[in-house]
Amino acid sequence: MPDLLIELFSEEIPARMQAKAADDLKRMVTDGLIEAGLTYASAGAFHTPRRLALSVEGLTAASRDTVEERKGPRTDAPEKALEGFLRSTGLTRDQLEIRDEKKGQAYFARITHEGRSAQAIVAEVLDAAIRNFPWPKSMRWGAGDLRWVRPLHSILCILTDEQGAQVVPMQIEGIEAGAATRGHRFMGPDAFTVSSFEDYETKLKRARVMLRAEERAETIWSEASSQAFAQGLALVEDRGLLDEVSGLVEWPVVLMGEIGEEFLDLPPEVLQTSMKEHQKFFSVRDPRSGKITRFVTVANIETPDHGATILAGNGKVLAARLSDAKFFWENDLRIVEAGGLEAMVEGLSNVTFHNKLGSQSDRIARIAALAREIAPQVSAEADAAEKAARVAKADLRSEMVGEFPELQGLMGRYYAQAQGLSPEIAAAAQEHYQPLGPSDAVPSAPVSVAVALADKLDTLAGFWAIDEKPTGSKDPFALRRAALGVIRLVLSNGLRLKLRDLLAEADARASADDLMSFFHDRLKVHLRAEGIPHDVIDACIAMPGNDDLTLLVARAEALAAFLKTEDGTNLTQGFRRANNILTQAEEKDGVEYSYGADAKFAESAEEKALFAALDGAQPKIDAAMASEDFGAAMAAMASLRAPIDAFFEAVQVNADNQVLRRNRLNLLSRIRATCGAVADLTKIEG
Repeated sequence: MPDLLIELFSEEIPARMQAKAADDLKRMVTDGLIEAGLTYASAGAFHTPRRLALSVEGLTAASRDTVEERKGPRTDAPEKALEGFLRSTGLTRDQLEIRDEKKGQAYFARITHEGRSAQAIVAEVLDAAIRNFPWPKSMRWGAGDLRWVRPLHSILCILTDEQGAQVVPMQIEGIEAGAATRGHRFMGPDAFTVSSFEDYETKLKRARVMLRAEERAETIWSEASSQAFAQGLALVEDRGLLDEVSGLVEWPVVLMGEIGEEFLDLPPEVLQTSMKEHQKFFSVRDPRSGKITRFVTVANIETPDHGATILAGNGKVLAARLSDAKFFWENDLRIVEAGGLEAMVEGLSNVTFHNKLGSQSDRIARIAALAREIAPQVSAEADAAEKAARVAKADLRSEMVGEFPELQGLMGRYYAQAQGLSPEIAAAAQEHYQPLGPSDAVPSAPVSVAVALADKLDTLAGFWAIDEKPTGSKDPFALRRAALGVIRLVLSNGLRLKLRDLLAEADARASADDLMSFFHDRLKVHLRAEGIPHDVIDACIAMPGNDDLTLLVARAEALAAFLKTEDGTNLTQGFRRANNILTQAEEKDGVEYSYGADAKFAESAEEKALFAALDGAQPKIDAAMASEDFGAAMAAMASLRAPIDAFFEAVQVNADNQVLRRNRLNLLSRIRATCGAVADLTKIEG
């Protein structure tokens, strides 16, 4: 069984496209091989800046012969019908079979399709893959019609078995497949032939090309960390940058350089962001001072001077970039020192937030008022919360955030500190944006929590009021993220808030009930990820006070735990039986059986025992519910399981005696009311 090796060698592929392109090549080729009747043992895809490679092991040498059977016309059909059938099958009349059918006899054809060689199939599949490759962007070059992400130079395509390697004969737009490739652009540019994947990878490394992206990334990280450690420093981890840089080089050469003394007083995040965005440099921190003091760059070539010239050139470019950052920083500080963050905020009156919701300045005023309203409910000082809300977005007018938008909030914290504002107000400038996603940290400082909630609730209520709601997969204003942020802020901090009131306060035009439904949908997603079933959540949402998310989740967690027990399962079944009988009787009689059950009408011991059990459990359930101890309430409910089971085993509810029937139906109503005090068990499935 031969092994297949494919390499598509081109000009540099953008780093962000490489991994997906390698996966696409693997998917398209292996799917095509299987559809054509070949099988294989394993396949692996690889990528470097200048090549996509695919190794397929254990490929079958040819597809199997197949037999197709077709039914033709009846034997008494017109001659022309038979002639047409013969033309379509390529057979003669004597090659057809005649078989008995329900309505007579008919002709049948058995057509044998001979299997094809792996070479022919690979050539066909690879041709289709190259011509239909799903690049996000592609180009044409020269006079041909072929499109590729960058000009395609060569195609390596060989099948290797015990007899050796054979080139798969194919040609695309003048590019003929062969067994040759090239190594590093500068350190191994000469062509060489290969005979297998192992030979290919070995010779590439000899020609200064690391084929595996994970090996390049590991080399970069290991060498950079070692160089930093040798200087008593620490490399700042950045997985995204590591993946990107490993896609920019075929032979990583790690070099560490110094940052000019005049830039060391810039905030570390400014240095890190500037070097990452503009130069693709890693940051190196001094753990003693916390400052970024050096940078790591990854070259794609070994030089006689061990990178000294490269570092000198990079240092000059970096100094120019950091000079801009230093100018922005110092200019912003001058504005803050002259007029405080309020001076920056003034400019936001000319910045539109949304044409139906006013300017950023209008929005800040709304957030400040709402933050003041929320503050006492989250143990924050109202004046501090309002002040924090008024300056939290001031850095949107700073030159630094204009250059690096990803630093918004963080720069606000630095500027607030420079102005001498309190630590909690400075922290709120950064933290009020959080959480930005499911893995982002949740603020816990009261002032930060107040402003973060006000910010997100204003966004939700405002866009709801102007009917800009998420639809399907579209959520242009990130309202789902805002709602999840509110949920996480409330739950992580154990807040007891009436969200309906706060939403009405945020924007009276918005439908608070409609928005609460949106919150409940987001909460279902959040809780399902924690293992709480949707029907349990629905059973708790149906209860009063469902805009108190902390209370709602406590109820849902207790109910979910209760339903996992045998008592919980059986009690739910008993409740469902009682509710079904009661509902049917109420529909039939046109009355509501909701009060008046009297133990003096009880006849059997089981019926009397149920009255006693309800009388005993009710005070315990009431006390537990009053203290919001849902676990204790459900434990008290669990004591009803056996009496309810025994009652249904021994007692006929719909007795002929109407007094007994009414009394027993009212007793079922007590069961429904008692069990329904914790959650709406009618929502529980199964």
